[in-house]
Amino acid sequence: MGLLSKIFSNTRKPEGFFGRMMVNGMNGGSHAAMANWALSSVQINEDDRILDVGCGGGANIARLLQRAPKGRVEGVDYSSVSVNKSTKVNATAIGDGRCRVQEASVEELPFEGESFDLVTAFETVYFWPEIERSFGEVKRVLKSGGRFVIVNEDDGLTGANEKWEKLIEGMHTYTPDELQKHLTAAGFHDIAVSNDGQRHWLCVSAVK
Repeated sequence: MGLLSKIFSNTRKPEGFFGRMMVNGMNGGSHAAMANWALSSVQINEDDRILDVGCGGGANIARLLQRAPKGRVEGVDYSSVSVNKSTKVNATAIGDGRCRVQEASVEELPFEGESFDLVTAFETVYFWPEIERSFGEVKRVLKSGGRFVIVNEDDGLTGANEKWEKLIEGMHTYTPDELQKHLTAAGFHDIAVSNDGQRHWLCVSAVK
């Protein structure tokens, strides 16, 4: 594995020094702008229970806590570096009992079924194994009528994603049609797609 590949593989699973740098970067810049763009169109009730899968540096957990001031937000990530950073960023909410961050994989979420009103996945489904099975696990922990929201920085429609897929092992950038197909196969309905045509940001939501 070359140096560049080693560095950017930390977008998939942050580890060590480069991983710590990566999660710090995830909390700002274009990532923050994209998250705010996506969340502006997501209805969140003040008392919702929310799960952020692949929570990275924890900035999106903080945004969700602000949107649900009487609710609770859980975060999971299979990177210990990400869990540590998310825990530090959201220490106050964790101390108040409104937040918890755990090391876990989307393949086996550590929650009872029908637990959440909303599940979010920011810039992470690119790396999920067995995508329809992973979507099925998200569906399991959602309440009936709950919503799953996927936010990706690249909609896979320009070809620009190809260099990243070559550089980062296990990465696949899904097009809107691909996500709709896999969500439908996993049993979701009322699938809605939003694109930022200029920046090719993508937000897809689906209902259990």
